[in-house]
Amino acid sequence: MEVSLQVQRPLSYKAVFNHTNGRFKIKPFLGSFPFARTTLFTPWRSECPASRLSHRVTSSAADFSKRRQRRSSTPSSKGPAPKGFTPKTQVGTSTQKRDLKNNGEKEDSSIPTSSESTVLDKTEIESNIAFEEESTIELYQKNRIDEAETEEPKEDTPSMGKELSVGKSNQNVENGRSIGKILEDVAELQKKEMTLKSDTVSTARYVSSEGKHLDGTKTDETVTIKDESVESDEKTIEDTLKLKLEMEANLRKQEIEGLAEETFSRGNKVFVYPQSIKPDEDIEVFFNRSFSTLINESDILIMGAFNDWRWRSFTVRLKKTHLNGDWWSCQIHVPKEAYKMDFVFFNGLNFYDNNDKKDFCIPVEGGMDVLSFEDFLLEEKRRELEKLAKERAEKERQEEEKKRIEAEKAASEADRAQARVETERRRELFQQLMKKAASSVDNIWFIEPKEFKGEGKVKLHYNKSSGPLAHANELWIHGGHNNWNDGLTIIEKLVRSEREGGDWWYAEVVIPDRAVVLDWVFADGPPKSAIMYDNNNYEDFHAIVPKSIPEELYWVEEEHQMFRKLQEERKLREEAIRAKAEKGARMKAEMKERTLKRFLLSQKHIVYTEPLDVHAGSIVTVFYNPANTVLNGKPEVWFRCSFNRWTHRMGPLPPQRMLPVANGSHVKATVKVPLDAYMMDFVFSEREDGGIFDNKGGMDYHIPVFGGIVNEPPMHIVHIAVEMAPIAKVGGLGDVVTSLSRAVQDLSHNVDIILPKYDCLNFSHVKDLHYQRSYSWGGTEIKVWFGKVEGLSVYFLEPTNGFFSTGCVYGSRNDAERFGFFCHAALEFLHQGGFHPDIIHCHDWSSAPVAWLFKDHYMHYGLGKAQVVFTIHNLEFGAHFIAKAMAYTDKATTVSHTYSKEVAGNPAVAPHLYKFHGILNGIDLDIWDPYNDKFIPVSYTSENVVEGKGAAKEALQQRLGLKKADLPLVGIITRLTHQKGIHLIKHAIWRTLEHNGQVVLLGSAPDPRIQNDFVNLANQLHSSHADRARLCLTYDEPLSHLIYAGADFILVPSIFEPCGLTQMTAMRYGSIPVVRKTGGLYDTVFDVDHDKDRADSQGLEPNGFNFDGADGGAVDYALNRAISAWYNGREWFYSLCKRVMEQDWSWNRPALDYMELYHAARKN
Repeated sequence: MEVSLQVQRPLSYKAVFNHTNGRFKIKPFLGSFPFARTTLFTPWRSECPASRLSHRVTSSAADFSKRRQRRSSTPSSKGPAPKGFTPKTQVGTSTQKRDLKNNGEKEDSSIPTSSESTVLDKTEIESNIAFEEESTIELYQKNRIDEAETEEPKEDTPSMGKELSVGKSNQNVENGRSIGKILEDVAELQKKEMTLKSDTVSTARYVSSEGKHLDGTKTDETVTIKDESVESDEKTIEDTLKLKLEMEANLRKQEIEGLAEETFSRGNKVFVYPQSIKPDEDIEVFFNRSFSTLINESDILIMGAFNDWRWRSFTVRLKKTHLNGDWWSCQIHVPKEAYKMDFVFFNGLNFYDNNDKKDFCIPVEGGMDVLSFEDFLLEEKRRELEKLAKERAEKERQEEEKKRIEAEKAASEADRAQARVETERRRELFQQLMKKAASSVDNIWFIEPKEFKGEGKVKLHYNKSSGPLAHANELWIHGGHNNWNDGLTIIEKLVRSEREGGDWWYAEVVIPDRAVVLDWVFADGPPKSAIMYDNNNYEDFHAIVPKSIPEELYWVEEEHQMFRKLQEERKLREEAIRAKAEKGARMKAEMKERTLKRFLLSQKHIVYTEPLDVHAGSIVTVFYNPANTVLNGKPEVWFRCSFNRWTHRMGPLPPQRMLPVANGSHVKATVKVPLDAYMMDFVFSEREDGGIFDNKGGMDYHIPVFGGIVNEPPMHIVHIAVEMAPIAKVGGLGDVVTSLSRAVQDLSHNVDIILPKYDCLNFSHVKDLHYQRSYSWGGTEIKVWFGKVEGLSVYFLEPTNGFFSTGCVYGSRNDAERFGFFCHAALEFLHQGGFHPDIIHCHDWSSAPVAWLFKDHYMHYGLGKAQVVFTIHNLEFGAHFIAKAMAYTDKATTVSHTYSKEVAGNPAVAPHLYKFHGILNGIDLDIWDPYNDKFIPVSYTSENVVEGKGAAKEALQQRLGLKKADLPLVGIITRLTHQKGIHLIKHAIWRTLEHNGQVVLLGSAPDPRIQNDFVNLANQLHSSHADRARLCLTYDEPLSHLIYAGADFILVPSIFEPCGLTQMTAMRYGSIPVVRKTGGLYDTVFDVDHDKDRADSQGLEPNGFNFDGADGGAVDYALNRAISAWYNGREWFYSLCKRVMEQDWSWNRPALDYMELYHAARKN
C-alpha cells in the first residue's frame, strides 16, 4: 500500500541551498505559514464543517471505534479493557483499520454520525506586537551561522515546523530580489521576535543571551550587514537569506511552544500547526500523551484518513518532542482532494485513544466540498473501470490468440493427417496404374527416345489405323501425368510421320516435371472441340517415365504438397467464414444502433433530448411539447428528474421550471447527468408542488444513459408457457416465448422458462438435457428436467399422471385440466425451489391460471417479490380464462398497438385498459437471415439485394417447374383459414395472373373442407397456368425461405391479425408486403403512396402497399399499384427492396418496450 503521508527528516541549510557556478539555487518546499491565532483543540461539533472554525481539532462526524473493537479512550492506566471491549487482533490485522491500510488510497465505508457534540468557547491568545525603530540592523555572526548549518538535527527531536517554515520561506525568494527588500524582511522578523518574546515570556522559552537556539544550536550575538559594494551583493544576499530563514524557524518554534503551553494549560491533548489546514500542504500534528489513555505506552502512532475515512488512509509513527510536557508529533500531508481529516492514536497494537469513541477530525479549508468529492470519486472509479476494461480486453485478446494458435495447431495436424491418408490412397491407385503402364505397345504407340526424364522432349508416335480414329481428319493428344494428378497438362497436335508399316503420326511432347507416369488419350480435335477419342478401351494410355525421381522421394514430396494445398484451402475457407461472421455481426450491431435511435426518437412529438445519446457526466437538455399531452395549455411546466429508475443516491432533483423555446411549443430544461447513472427518469407537472402530472400513463419517461460507471442491476424473468420454438412450436406463441427471452437475455437480464415435458418434444434442439430433481404437488410426483434451448435455461416439468404423454401439445379433450395442473405445478416448483423472480410472465389462455393462482396462493408465501405480466396472443381462444387473468395480472400486453385498440371493447379487456399495452412482436434475425441462409442459392444483403433475389427467383422457378422468365412473382405463405382472408387470397391469385405475373402459395388448412377447396383450385391452376402458378398445400420450411427470397411481393390479406410475422419476414428478405390494414399489419406496413407522415412519426420510411376493405376491389387497389410499380419503375422498386431490408423488425425494439413494462410492473 502506498502511504502518501510520511514523516520527513528536517531540512538542513545544505538541503535548501545548492551552490553551482558561484550561484545558489533554492528548492521550493512548502508555502509560508501565516502567524496563526492560538486556539484550543477540543471536540466542538459533530459535523466538522469546513466553513466554520476550520482551525480546530474536533470530534469526527463518526465513531471510529464502532468499526473496530478496541480499548476505550477514557483516560485510565493500562490494564483491563473497559466493559464491553474485547481486543481481538493487532492493528495490522483488525477488520476496519486493516481495511484502511490495505485499501490504500480509498475507503468506502461510511462513518456513523455522532449523536452528540460539545461546542466549547474558543480561546485566543493575541500578541500585541510593538516595534521600535532601530538605526542599525544587527545580525548573527556568519561563522556561527555556518556552524549551525553543518550541525545535524537530533534524531529524537522532531522539527516542530522547522521544515515547514524553511521550505515556505524558500518560496518567497525570487531571483533578482533586491537586498534592500531582504534587509527589510529581516528587520521585520527581528521586531516580531522581540515582541513575541516579551508577550509570551510566561509560556515560551527564551533564547538565552549566549545565543543558544531551541534545537541546541548556538549563534553569535550580532552581525552588522553593510552595503559595501556591488561586487559583494551576491554574497550578502546569500548570508541575509540564511539569516532570514533561521529567524523564521525560531519564530515558528516559539509559536509552537506557545501553542503547546496554552493547549496544555487548557487540558487538551491535540493541536496542529499551522492552524488553518489547506489542501495539498503539510501539517504537523502534536499529541500530549499525558492526557491520553496511551500515557504508559512507549510507542505512539496516528492512524487516519480523509473525508470520513474514505480517502488516502495513513499510519505514521510519532516522535517525542523537546517541548515542555509529554508532547509527541509527526508530519502529515493533506491531499488536494481533502475536505476533512479523521484520525485516532494507538500503540501499534490494539490500544487506542479515539476521542471518547468520536474520533478526531479537522476540517480542511479551501478544498473540495462533499459533493465535489463524490464526483471526484466517481471519476476515479470511471478511470479505474476503463483501466480494468482495457486490461480485460487485453486478457481476452491474449486468450483468443492462444486459442487461435491451439486451433491452428490442431487444424494443421488434421491437415497433415488428411494429406497422409490421401497420399496413401493415391499411392495404392498409382501402384495399380504402374502395372498397366508400358514403354510402348506394338503397332499402336511408342516413344522416342526410350530413355527420357522430366522436362525432356520426346516424340510420341501413334498408329492412326490401329483404333477408332482411323478416319479422323486431325489427331490430337490430350495428356497428363501421375494418374492425371494435375489435370490436363499436355495438349499437342500430331503430324504425319514418314515411318512405314502403318499410318503413323507423332507429336513432340515436353515431359512434365516430377512425372513418374504419363497419361493420355488421342482425339480428333483439341479440348472442347473433339468428338471422337481413342482412350484405350476406357483405360487411357499410360507410359512409365524411365528416369523419374525415386518413388519414395516422390511420395514424400507429394504428401508435402498435398498438406500445403489442404492448408491453403482451409485458410481460405476460414478467412471467408471469419469475414462473413464479422460482416454479419457488424450489420446486426448497426441495425441495433439504428433501432435504439428510433426508440429514442419514437416520442419526439412529445419529448426528446440533445444530445440524443445521453452520456454519464454530460449536460443534457430535455425538450418537451406539452401541446401533445395532458399539460396542454398550462401556463407553466415543471420538470422532475432523477436517475437509475428513481433509485439514485442523490434522490430526485429539485423541480425545475422549464423555459420556452423560440419558434415552437416546446419547453426545455437542462440537467447534469452524474457519472453513476445508467438511466434518466423524469415526469412533468403543471406546478412546482405538483398538480396535474404527465407520467406517460404511469410508465414514466426513461432514457438510457451510456458510459456510466454503474450498470443496471439484472432483472430475473420467468416465463411459464406451453409452447416454445423450436422444440414445441404450434403457432406464433412459441416463437414469441423463445425470441423475447433471448432478446431480454441479450440485455444482460436473467431469463428462465418453465415448459411441460411433452413426449412429442423435439429433443434434438435441447442441449445437456438431464434430470435434476423431483417434488410433489396435489398427490402427484413431478420430475424436473433441465436443458438449454437456443441458449436459454429451460425447466421441463414431467408429472407422473401422464398429462403430457399424449403425443401432442393441444388437441386432448382435457386441455384445460392439463394446463391448469401445469400452471399450479410451475408455481409450486418456483416456491419449493427457492426462486425469487422479479417477473412471472404467462401467455394466452393456456397459462392464464398462473395470474390468479399466484395472487391467491403464492404471493404471500415466498414469492411476494414477483409481479405478474400476462400477454394475449389471440383473443379468439379461451376468452373466459383471459378475462380472469386480466383481473389478476399487474400488467397486460397484446402483440401490437393497433390490435390492443381493436380489442379494447372486449368484455375481457375493457375493465382493465389502464394496465393494458400493445407491444409489437419481432422476428428472429438468426433464423431469418438472407446473409446466412442455407436454403437459398446466393447469400445477400441490402447491398446486393437485386443479385440475391434474382438468383432465388430463378431457383424457385426451377424447383416448382415455373417458366424461367423475368415476371413479377407474388408469394403467399399462410395457414388457410377464414381469419387469413382466403377469399381475398383466391381473388389475388387470379388478379396476379391477369397481370402476367407468377404466383406461389405455400400453406395448408386445418379444416378439411377448405383444404379440399384449395386442392381443386390447385388442379385447375396447374392445368391452365402451369408455367405461372403453383400451390403447395403443405408445410415446407426450406421452401418458405426460398419463397421469401425469390418473391417480389408477399401478400397478407388477413381479416384480423393480432401481430403477424409474415410481413416482417418478407421485408427481411427484401420482398415488398401487400397487406390489409389490421392489427400488427397496420403497425408495420406503411403505404408508399399514403403513409409517409405516419411512417415518419415512427422514425421509418414507407415500405409497402396496403388496403382497407375486405373485398376483391380493395385487394385490387393495392395489388395493381404494386405490380405496376414493378413493371414501370424497376429502379425505384429495387430501391424499395433495399430500404425494407434495412428496417429492423427484430426483437431489438420490443425487448426495450417489454423491459419498460417490467419496470413499471415492479414500481406498482
